[in-house]
Amino acid sequence: MNNGSPIIRVRGLQKTYHTSDVPVQALRGVDLDVAKGEFLAVVGPSGSGKSTLFHILGGLAAPTDGEVWIDGEDLRRMSDAERTEMRQRKVGFVFQKYNLLPTLTAKDNIAIAQSLAGKTTQPAGFERILEELGIAHRLTHRPRALSGGEQQRVAIARALVNEPAILLADEPTGNLDTANSEAVLEILRRLNKSIGQTILMITHNPEAAAYADRTVTMRDGRLS
Repeated sequence: MNNGSPIIRVRGLQKTYHTSDVPVQALRGVDLDVAKGEFLAVVGPSGSGKSTLFHILGGLAAPTDGEVWIDGEDLRRMSDAERTEMRQRKVGFVFQKYNLLPTLTAKDNIAIAQSLAGKTTQPAGFERILEELGIAHRLTHRPRALSGGEQQRVAIARALVNEPAILLADEPTGNLDTANSEAVLEILRRLNKSIGQTILMITHNPEAAAYADRTVTMRDGRLS
């Protein structure tokens, strides 16, 4: 783990939604540092604010107030277009529902992420990552021919192909059985240890959070 400047730095983060003229405060002054190379789990029940935090850190939403720095870049000063560009360069996403395109092979689902980022070749060492994920021999298959665990591994490969500074995982085992959940969590932990990938995972499951280096708890829009 790098002990220098944090790769994620959040101070006084607030987010308020307005629904039917009634303000809903999803985040209430969140402070958070994540070191480069750390595997952090944010644990909390539904409605605690962890998904809002996830979307802001990934540049998918703008905060109402507060500071957000991602790998040295200040999200507060970015337009929507600039946040989109930052996402493509610095953030990889792994979602609960995989979000694979059903008509494309696993290889082509991974290639789409490269295309969106304007890249044409896979990074050095990516073949090793595919072997680590256990899907190197499954790349010609479409999602319907893959198990849930294999689909999630393809989604992880897609998230890593552009060498993101940060991997954000949103309930990555929520659709998997126990065996596949444990396999995917072990893969995330190995990627963190073997290539130093910074990972922030949100989950409601304390057993999943136990795979991380550090756990913080979110409740009522605050971290503890």
